[in-house]
Amino acid sequence: MIRNTFTVLEGVGEKTQRRLWRRGIVTWEDFLAKDAIAFIPAEKKVRADAHLKMLDSVLCKKHSSHLVRHIERKEHWRAFEIFRDDAVGLDIETNGRPHDNGGYVTVVGLYDGKNYKCLIRGKDLTEDNLAAALSPYKYLITFYGAVFDIPFLRKCFQSLRIDMPHFDICLESKRLGLKGGFKYFEKCFGIYRDDDIAGMDGYDAVRLWQQFRRGDRASLDTLIKYNREDTVNLLAIGWQIYSQLRKSTGIEEYVHE
Repeated sequence: MIRNTFTVLEGVGEKTQRRLWRRGIVTWEDFLAKDAIAFIPAEKKVRADAHLKMLDSVLCKKHSSHLVRHIERKEHWRAFEIFRDDAVGLDIETNGRPHDNGGYVTVVGLYDGKNYKCLIRGKDLTEDNLAAALSPYKYLITFYGAVFDIPFLRKCFQSLRIDMPHFDICLESKRLGLKGGFKYFEKCFGIYRDDDIAGMDGYDAVRLWQQFRRGDRASLDTLIKYNREDTVNLLAIGWQIYSQLRKSTGIEEYVHE
């Protein structure tokens, strides 16, 4: 999808993008192959060519940190298919308080489509360990993470760098008119949890952490299982939302795969 996207160019909006598609200019390669485009001034075409060549090089090399500098966050979802094998879902649990009033992260879950990793406060959740756990990946998927998870992590771990494209399912799904919490999305896509954690929410996660701190080891096991389901399901739901977002652009009218 990202290589069908021309809104990454300065001064190009959805209307001009559709106009390009209708003219058979569906990919960046199509655009670059044209010496001139009637409704794009020659000087602007030269700048656009240079920008697209640079972006294409970044994508070919999968330099995701460079991509972040040149594409607005609202466009990051378009790169999901390219970085799918290098993506990680992230979900955090906290003690339920704001960071500036005693709040801290209790659990960080990471899932890459094959393996789930859990970092736990007081055990292995440190800034260095979290940075190391994130380092193999080039693309981040969260649910409301741009508003909550990532800012909270950055407040707790002030030197932590997360400079990869970020697909926030919650924010991007609003373009589709979808509203609701993560459990709503799970039900929409036929994802169900085990009975012992079905219906649990963030308040339960806080309660489980408190019980664990009082010596109940089983509560930590349940908290980890709850976080694992949240984190693992991010990738499955992310693909569904990406597919719907792609369809909503109208690109399928012009691309036949």
